[in-house]
Amino acid sequence: MNMEATLNAIPSFGRATRWLVVATAGFGFAFDLYEMVVQAIVLKPMLTELGPFQPGTPAFNHWAGICLFVPPVIGGLASLAGGYLADRLGRQRVLVWSIVLYGVAAFMSGLSGSLAELIFWRCIVIAGVCVEFVAALAWLTELFPETYRRERVLALAQVGATLGNFMIAGAYLLALHFADQLPAVQGGHSPWRYTLLFGVLPAIPLMILRPFLPESPLWQRRRAAGTLSRPSFRELFEPRLRRVTILSTLLVGCAYALAFGMLQHIPRIVPGLHGVSELARKAQEQWVSYVHIHVDVGAIIGRLLFVFLAIYLVSRRRMLQAFLVSGLVVFPFVFLGPPMNHIDTFKYAVVFASILVSAQYSFWGNYLPRVFPLHLRGTGAVFGASVGGRIIAPLAALATTQLSNLLPGATPTAKLATSMALVVVTFTVLALILSTRLPEPAAELPED
Repeated sequence: MNMEATLNAIPSFGRATRWLVVATAGFGFAFDLYEMVVQAIVLKPMLTELGPFQPGTPAFNHWAGICLFVPPVIGGLASLAGGYLADRLGRQRVLVWSIVLYGVAAFMSGLSGSLAELIFWRCIVIAGVCVEFVAALAWLTELFPETYRRERVLALAQVGATLGNFMIAGAYLLALHFADQLPAVQGGHSPWRYTLLFGVLPAIPLMILRPFLPESPLWQRRRAAGTLSRPSFRELFEPRLRRVTILSTLLVGCAYALAFGMLQHIPRIVPGLHGVSELARKAQEQWVSYVHIHVDVGAIIGRLLFVFLAIYLVSRRRMLQAFLVSGLVVFPFVFLGPPMNHIDTFKYAVVFASILVSAQYSFWGNYLPRVFPLHLRGTGAVFGASVGGRIIAPLAALATTQLSNLLPGATPTAKLATSMALVVVTFTVLALILSTRLPEPAAELPED
């Protein structure tokens, strides 16, 4: 069926329904990002209490690597089934149940009494996050099949993810200030626990609204006509899709490695910087939240930058390469250069690093649903997002934490910063090489 006939066959939704769809998708992306990033923010106090481990020691770095590596890998593997189910059962149904699943798991993670229990619940959270992300992308792509509108909607909805960053900073600041006035959890008033528990709040309106929103009309029409092919992971590696499957998976892994190898370790850098290291522990944790707000500002600028580029720049390959080349300049400067000398410089420098990482996230959010056919849109996108973003990328977290025990440096902070720079430059160079073979997506969505 050609594109004109396809558009004519799609049910017409009112403007209010369309905006509600975009808003709920954006809010869902915010919840996704909150749950992906929150553990990095609370990692130090969490390990200090549950370990207990002292920051900067090999034991602390070892468990930091485990906490940042195991949940994404296990959760990413589990989420592969969710992408398959989104193609089999529908985008809307899987969206609803993924929210319920990781809303419950997010709440339970805040009640954990041991590291093993926390890691278990975090695995379930990450699985739900991955499924929700790819199902929402397929949902939006098929609700807005017109090329120009689809590009704007996908890009703008992903701007909503930055709300998750601000939610984390706000929740942690509130927890630091009011923890003593909140009900005790596991016999104490640890701010990190309340920050994890606050993460369930955005799930509540999504659980209420999403069951009433429309299913993807493209998927529904093909399912009703009996012409919807059965999804298959094997088909992703047949000749027509093999190249885009392998390259997008590896490149998504490189993009998310920037978060696992760099952004998630910034909260550990802050307490050791001049201007913060002299302060009391609570004041240091407040600075962690302040710096995270600057990371959040960079994230929203990066997402908005992509909105502009997605509309006016045709070549996706050149856009990605521009982000990567810029990163080769910015990342080493931030973590090996003058910004490391004082917190007042560092907090502004991380804005630029965050811009380049967030722009790449939006890039892949727009790219993945455009290159796989209708019956494989969830399966293909979840393969790239899960295998690349949740299995390959967490290797960067493991590499960063372990290399920081081996690399030279006057302080643990300096060693960690050197490790971060080395890891992200390595992944960026690899991505730049792989990007030369990345296929350009077609203007029209592939249906078969």
